[in-house]
Amino acid sequence: HQPMFLFLSMLAASDLGLCASTFPTMVRLFWLGARELPFDLCAAQMFFIHAFTYVESGVLLAMAFDRFIAIRNPLHYATILTHSTMAKVGVAILVRAVLLNLPGPILMRRLFFPQISVLSHCYCLHCDLVGLACSDTQINSLFGLISILLSLGLDSSLIMLSYGLILRTVLGIASPAERLKALNTCVSHLCIVLIFYLPKLGLSVLHRVEKHSYPALAVLMANLHFLVPPFMNPIVY
Repeated sequence: HQPMFLFLSMLAASDLGLCASTFPTMVRLFWLGARELPFDLCAAQMFFIHAFTYVESGVLLAMAFDRFIAIRNPLHYATILTHSTMAKVGVAILVRAVLLNLPGPILMRRLFFPQISVLSHCYCLHCDLVGLACSDTQINSLFGLISILLSLGLDSSLIMLSYGLILRTVLGIASPAERLKALNTCVSHLCIVLIFYLPKLGLSVLHRVEKHSYPALAVLMANLHFLVPPFMNPIVY
């Protein structure tokens, strides 16, 4: 019932949700040979994939500040991160993920698509669908940019801020042994953050710059982003 283990439970739940959102389509494609996906199902999958991605990003941010509080105020740790506070944080993460992704499928319905549209990935992503549309996608692209800035962009910036505060606190500790002990508590979380954000950063850059020049690399980055963290998180922790 410690806060860190509750955060790990949230992380595991988001990993399961992300796998449940991506695996069915991959199984239909590779095992059953089904190469068509109805638009409504594709839009629903897009919503859940991005929603669970934002949930996981929010949980990683909460875990970063959990580590900061544990190092900065160890004696008040239990009184700051109470079960009530944890519940509020969890609800806030979930509500943000839903609100930032709910307009996506709605805005997607206003677009026109070719009769035969070939997706770059074996699941539906917002940037992929927007790239296939024949009509004006300026609003959709703007929504996607705002959504990712308010989620992954904001979270990654705050995570870097939290680690800056952690480093500042650790450098103020007199004993080298205590410094090392404090930093060791952050190693697992830092590994998970890098595993989660680096492929996503590469995927975002490829989709906006040279996706058509390196399609296999874009697919690889997407698979690394969506499939590797659920596999690695239990091993790291």
